[in-house]
Amino acid sequence: MARPRRISDELARQQADQPAGEVARFGVDEPLLLDAGIALAPFQIAYRTYGTLNAARSNAILVCHALTGDQHVASDNPVTGKPGWWEIMIGPGKPIDTDRYFVISSNVLGGCMGTTGPASTDPATGKPYGLSLPLITIPDMVRAQAMLVKRLGIDTLFSVVGGSMGGMQVLQWATQYRDRVFSAMPIATAARHSAQNIAFHEVGRQAIMADPEWRGGRYLAEGARPSAGLAVARMAAHITYLSDAALHRKFGRRFQDRDAPTFSFDADFQVESYLRYQGEAFVERFDANSYLYVTRAMDYFDIAADHGGSLAKAFAGTTTRFCVVSFTSDWLFPTADSRQVVHALNAAGASVSFAEITSDKGHDAFLLDEPELFAITRGFLDSAARARGIA
Repeated sequence: MARPRRISDELARQQADQPAGEVARFGVDEPLLLDAGIALAPFQIAYRTYGTLNAARSNAILVCHALTGDQHVASDNPVTGKPGWWEIMIGPGKPIDTDRYFVISSNVLGGCMGTTGPASTDPATGKPYGLSLPLITIPDMVRAQAMLVKRLGIDTLFSVVGGSMGGMQVLQWATQYRDRVFSAMPIATAARHSAQNIAFHEVGRQAIMADPEWRGGRYLAEGARPSAGLAVARMAAHITYLSDAALHRKFGRRFQDRDAPTFSFDADFQVESYLRYQGEAFVERFDANSYLYVTRAMDYFDIAADHGGSLAKAFAGTTTRFCVVSFTSDWLFPTADSRQVVHALNAAGASVSFAEITSDKGHDAFLLDEPELFAITRGFLDSAARARGIA
């Protein structure tokens, strides 16, 4: 398997402060109050838009990205050169049709592709924030997105769509800004992070922090890079995105470029080579401290905790239309998590449809070629558009 091409540190660092695409900058007079109790200012949000906002400003769809995604949802990534991470879903004539809708996608707060995060330059010191940036939560990410949407002159979003951590943002939007969301589509997600998923994240964080080159989070300022730790974190996480059936279908127990074992700790098996490749490729495009921040944000996520422990109360009185989607082989966010959200929405009297898609592709199925997901997405948005009066 070919190794990923090396990307210059300078290019990746440039994206942290001067990203490709659009940037919304908020000054010291527009602080963002974080759940940590600290006002963040100044800060910036990197984003991309696709399609045209209609005269009534009623056709805007916010697409929220997953853990290691970014704003380049339907355009080439400026660091890797690869197509947008959801290009299969978004574009002219596609389920999220940019001939019909105005699509917005922003890099989350705490990310590393142009929205303020630990790799960004702290204006107070002229050096990367590192761990001096306050911890970020999913509600913080959504508050920042809400400021961006307001900056774009949009009062109500036609829809908010996203999978995994993106689905958490969708649910947060639907509870925190319910009057600003006409429809919502949370995919392969949950209303809170499970103990098992927190445990997986902690393994990844410890791998990063155990790398001597992490240097207490100061590696950027000191010209170092915890590549080994970040690669291992990605390898461990990537296993959770796939199913046993998907791994067996793709690799089985086949050897990599050999007919017999080497009786060494080389990557004898194809699956080993694949995971090493994924780890090395990830290091080239993602910041280690950002990985700490966004995984921690997912860990803290628990909508019901802010509503007396009742998920139904979180959705009480909502007029948002929902479509909740899960996948049969997703063991990271199993269907039971989606059903819990659906039951709460039903208890709150919300308009909700639910689909469990049969797939053996695991959690990553929402990013892949799944015709049933395409059909559900198109059908849900078409129905919501008719109700919204969007031609």
